[in-house]
Amino acid sequence: MFLRLDRSSYRTSTQNANNKFGSKYLNKFLFNNSFNENMCGIFAVYNYLDDIKAFRRRVLLLSKKLRHRGPDWSGCISKDNHILCHERLAIVGVDTGAQPLTNDDESIILSVNGEIYNHKILRETLKENYHFKTHSDCEVILPLYSAIGKEVVKKLDGMFSFVLLDTVKNRLIVARDPIGITTLYQGWSSSSPGTLYFASELKALNEECDKIISFPPGHVYDSETGKTTRYYEPKWWNENFIPNTPIDYKLLRETLEKSVRKRLMSDVPYGVLLSGGLDSSLIASIASREARKLAEETLDVDVNINNINEIDERGNVAWPRLHSFSVGLVGSPDLKAARIVADFLKTTHHEYTFTIQEGLDAVHDIIYHLETYDVTTIRASTPMYLLSRKIKAMGVKMVLSGEGSDEILGGYLYFHAAPSATDFHKETVSRVKHLHTSDCLRANKSTMAWGLEARVPFLDNDFLDVAMMIDPKEKVFRKGRMEKYILRKAFDTSTIENPDEPYLPDSILWRQKEQFSDGVGYEWIDSLKKSAEHHVTDELMANASQRWPKDTPSTKEAYWYREQFESLFPQEASAESVELWIPKKDWGCPEDPSGRAQAVHNAAYIRNGHS
Repeated sequence: MFLRLDRSSYRTSTQNANNKFGSKYLNKFLFNNSFNENMCGIFAVYNYLDDIKAFRRRVLLLSKKLRHRGPDWSGCISKDNHILCHERLAIVGVDTGAQPLTNDDESIILSVNGEIYNHKILRETLKENYHFKTHSDCEVILPLYSAIGKEVVKKLDGMFSFVLLDTVKNRLIVARDPIGITTLYQGWSSSSPGTLYFASELKALNEECDKIISFPPGHVYDSETGKTTRYYEPKWWNENFIPNTPIDYKLLRETLEKSVRKRLMSDVPYGVLLSGGLDSSLIASIASREARKLAEETLDVDVNINNINEIDERGNVAWPRLHSFSVGLVGSPDLKAARIVADFLKTTHHEYTFTIQEGLDAVHDIIYHLETYDVTTIRASTPMYLLSRKIKAMGVKMVLSGEGSDEILGGYLYFHAAPSATDFHKETVSRVKHLHTSDCLRANKSTMAWGLEARVPFLDNDFLDVAMMIDPKEKVFRKGRMEKYILRKAFDTSTIENPDEPYLPDSILWRQKEQFSDGVGYEWIDSLKKSAEHHVTDELMANASQRWPKDTPSTKEAYWYREQFESLFPQEASAESVELWIPKKDWGCPEDPSGRAQAVHNAAYIRNGHS
């Protein structure tokens, strides 16, 4: 089945095939593997010092600002002078799992945004019997907290932000996943000293708080000590530690495959965001293989991927046929490459083309959802935001995405300018540490703006530990080695013993890096710059530093974004919560973050006849 999405119409062609899977087999498969997904929005107020009952109505209105993240149900629990709210996106088990979650006597209250991949294993480790009220993967946090307190965060494998209230001890525990895949903010109000506010997005806090921060990833707050401390401390996190582990291609490949596999737990139609670049294409290839394996193991039959096209009454394609989604301007490099990958993997492919005007019209809304004025994040988020709306309209609630690979492996073209392997490695560590301000923020908020969840296999804890401990000499560019050479080589079947089939065509496996905002069509960034020239005068630019001493815009495009951000979030605290990507000027990198601005991009394309 191929479904093309464009601005005016859908074009669908379906290949009918006899399918050996009846609905009873699919139901068996989905039932045995289901769990409650909780990628939602959370809001909490701790230690409110005024009339909490009167304040509840205000809290509900603030929480409502997050409803795009969780349009399926809302929950609110008020206890003493504390309130926890939850806006739920229900992917499975819609009849159970509503949040906030509570233990049997309701003395512990939990509001979670996220998913815990190892929840079944954690349930088995419990030493005392615990009555689970739901099938939620997140409910296991409650008995674990009862057993080991805030150390629970060190046991969790997943992406999450949560607020837990122990009403007996009057204790609040707040935590965010190691890399910051999920978003979380903390706020304070000078009108209510001693009160703490937490929310999945800035927009639920900015009208109430005059100090707001992005809650640091890999940290946990404990009201007993009043401190926020780091719990995620892998050896490679120290930038001064330079690893020397030799490359193990098999381990690198198998760890990523395992990461994708654990993220395929879903009983709703899901897919992959496919740009046609290396990262998304590899995720799509692995997902296609792993979905097939899961179906074979569960259904105890051989799966022929060419013969799977089970469509239910809603038009959703069931296991293990994989949906792929791509976006771009007409004729963009990404659309062309994505078609090659989709044809190769035999995915059910959905392609969306947008116009420059549609993209420009969406910029203001994107800044509202992103809550940043960072240039490169806004550029790349626009096509992702537009595509997410189309995906959600089709009834799909979950997609896999390729964020993180470029930071981990030094895939951005500016890494060509690294003075040494040591400098190369330190920059990868720095980029991973700041993913929550850029690519993770983009992937989470661009998709969750429409109630769509993005899962990111490259940021799996185990994959990070393998990839970040590799000797950086194996990662750096040298003659005969392009960016992310070791990742490409790990999935090159010519180096794999007994390969069953190629993972990708060579033209994709060895395709040069195109940053997403470039790959959707070079005219996209050019049009943003032209539009900024129209909106921002030379006089305004001359006075930019007086208007914004912090993060002074250095280009008209940056000024245009900053101006729109301020119209949406005029409070000083809002701007203080923003972090920008700063180019490596000491490496001689241009200020423009576009991949096309890097000399190596143009040189490569001239060599390949694309000038």
